Amino acid sequence: MNYRTCMECGKPLLADDIAIHRKLVNRGAEEFFCIDCLAVKLCITREMIEALIAYYRRTGRCTLFV
Repeated sequence: MNYRTCMECGKPLLADDIAIHRKLVNRGAEEFFCIDCLAVKLCITREMIEALIAYYRRTGRCTLFV
């Protein structure tokens, strides 16, 4: 279990990487994808994920992004 790197590419993770993975994949996850790898896995764009992060942060609807 490593909170600091992406389980796919090994890229260092930021808090947003971990939060969006928990929001979209599994709230109890202990291993994470970076935003780029998550986008590939979910067949969406990085920009779509970044828009979701901005939305959750702006609205305060998810405590993962506070």
